[in-house]
Order: sequence, then C-alpha cells, then structure tokens
Amino acid sequence: MKEMNKDIIFKYIKQEAKRQKEGIELIASENYVSSNVLKAMGSILTNKYSEGYPDKRYYGGNEYIDEIEKECISRAKEVFNAEHVNVQPYSGSPANLAVHLAFLNPGDRTMGMELSAGGHLTHGFKVSISGKYFDSVSYGVNKEGYIDYDEVRKIALDHKPKLIWSGFSAYSRIIDWKEFKKIADEVGAILVADIAHVAGLVATNQYPSPIGISDIVTTTTHKTLRGPRGAMIMCKQEYGEAIDKAVFPGLQGGPHNHITAGIAVALKEAQSKEFEEYSKQIVKNAKVLADTLIEKGFNIVSGGTDNHLFLVDTVKSVNMTGREASDILGSVNITLNKNSIPHDERKPWDPSGVRIGTPAITTRGMKEEDMVKIAEYIDRALRDTSEKKLKLIREEVKEFTRKFLIPGIDNL
Repeated sequence: MKEMNKDIIFKYIKQEAKRQKEGIELIASENYVSSNVLKAMGSILTNKYSEGYPDKRYYGGNEYIDEIEKECISRAKEVFNAEHVNVQPYSGSPANLAVHLAFLNPGDRTMGMELSAGGHLTHGFKVSISGKYFDSVSYGVNKEGYIDYDEVRKIALDHKPKLIWSGFSAYSRIIDWKEFKKIADEVGAILVADIAHVAGLVATNQYPSPIGISDIVTTTTHKTLRGPRGAMIMCKQEYGEAIDKAVFPGLQGGPHNHITAGIAVALKEAQSKEFEEYSKQIVKNAKVLADTLIEKGFNIVSGGTDNHLFLVDTVKSVNMTGREASDILGSVNITLNKNSIPHDERKPWDPSGVRIGTPAITTRGMKEEDMVKIAEYIDRALRDTSEKKLKLIREEVKEFTRKFLIPGIDNL
C-alpha cells in the first residue's frame, strides 16, 4: 500500500472508496460487485490478447482464455435459458450498435422508446449513431406513464421499421414482451429486447423474461446483475452468426478477458439462493421508497414501480428542476441522476425529474425500514435547503451508512 500511495491515482481510489462508503447510492444503473468479481477483473487475464472466438483465435496462447469464455457462455445460457450468447461486447452501447450492424444498412428504419419516456440513447435517439446513421422513429407513454401498445402498433404500421427496440433505462412498469413480438411480426420487423436494467431481476424470475419471445436480447452485466461493466447479446440460434460477425470483426478487436471472467463469476453468483433473495429485496425496497415519497407529497411517474427504479417529477413535487434536486441531494451524500420525464418540456441536461433506483443500497443490506429513512432524508433536504439543515442531514447520512458494508471496499 505504501508503494501504491506514491501514485496519486491510488489516493483518488481511496477517496472514491470513502465517498461510496459514506453515501447513499440511488443511481439505478449502479451497483457494487462482489470481492470475487473484483478479483477476476483485477487479474492477469488483462494481459492476454484474444481476437476471435473460442477455438478460433488469431493469436496463440489462448487455451485457458477459451475455457473461460466458453464457461461464461455456458453460464449465461443456463441463467437466461438462451440459445446463443455472445459475451464479448465491451459495454451496452456497443452491444446495441452491433445489433444495428447485424441487421440494418445505413438509412434503414428502426423504432424505439423516446428518451424522455424512459428509452435509451442507443434505441434511436438523434444524437446517437443509432439515430444518425439509421432512420429512427419513436413511441412514448400515455399520460399515466404506461406504454400504450395500440399506439406502438399504429406507429409501427405507419412506418414499417426493420428493427423494433423494446426495453428501457427509466420505465418503472412491466413490459409486455409478447405484445411487442406480435407488433414486430405484423410489420416483419426483428424485435430486440434491451434488459440492461432488469437482467438480474429476469435471472431470478422477478421480472418477465423476453428470452424465447424476442429475436434478440441485449444486456449490460452490471446494474441488477451485479457484474462488471460489460455486456452480452443473447439470441435465437438462427441469428447467432450475424451477431457474432457484427461484434467481431464488425465493431471490436480483442475481447476484455478479465471482464469476461468477471461476468462468469457474476453469473455463477446469480444462480444462488442469496441472489434470488437479493433480487426480491430490490423490488420490495423500490416499492416502499416510492410509496413513502408519495405519502410525503412527491409526484412519482405512473404512480409507483414494478421493478427497481422510478422517476420523480421534481418540478411538481418541490418546484425544482431535476438538476437542482440532484445537486442538493448530492450535497448531503445522496447520489442520483437528473432525468427527463414523459412529455418533458425541459431539455435533457436540465430536465424536470430525477431517477431513483435501489440495486446498490440493497447490496449493502438495506431493507424496507431503511427506505423510509432515506425518503425522510430526501424530503427534508429538498424542502429546507438552508446550509445549516443540509450540513445536519449530511452528517446523519454519513452516520446512517456506517453500518452498511460494501464488498471489496472496506479494506481500502
């Protein structure tokens, strides 16, 4: 440790560890990996170059790397009941781009959920390559905050996309994958389900699975799956070759072998009884946190949640923009992200709401009674922003988090 401390980078790592320990992490796309996942990610596997696929590499010396990747694929197939799995995408956005590359030519039409409705940049938003290189159209949600499948069908029939994206980054309700598949079949489109946010819940049957319904399923491996920052593409066997060629050599070079190993470890953990109970608790916590905030007068999009996240309309709730609310809560060690809400009239960099999620705090062992406490902190901080009050809440939060450990951090 003394040698490490000579490099300022390790000083920053220690400071980040302190920040994580003393804060309440409510960013829905963040989580804490296990010590074993950290070991795999920090291993000598990062030294090896492995362009290609198992038993078909362009470099020698990959006999053990091949076994690691094959085991990772096998575990993914078992956890998600998938026919074909590619575990090489560097992250979620490249995985989604690979799907576009596999099935579309530049200018072809694609369709996905509007960003403000809860969709993702890579589902056709105009500032993304998915919206610049392809002709994208979008669907939203109704005034209650739910997907209107009749409206989705009408848009699909009007525009005839070749690719339809289902899935989200900020939608708190259950998606009807079968209804999306019916719509896709009606217009002859390939259906993609992006389960990046709910993969861990899908793995434990806490959220409906699109596997076997959707033609293609993409996911990141962090978030609710609690693995490293990587991604997977799962698909029906008939699409496997097209997906593999799109990932390599279409978009990427050698895979990140240390991340592949970390994904494999996380997938093994996802098969445990402990992880199943963890997934159940994520949803319980999200429901209690949302309901408690509603009781305190906060406006929650769609009136609640069926998964791990929800959106708060901060303009209606406390007469603040999402950026203002996020900054104030950040000052008391509560981290979340500003977020557009459905039919938002404000811009994405200063939207009308915030997104709240429970995966990370659930990993630390927080339960329903702790959600009530967190809701109280949020309510107090946003309703009285005096410097004296915020300083008091910050100290309370630091004391509150002291008893909740984070895997792999407490020895830093």
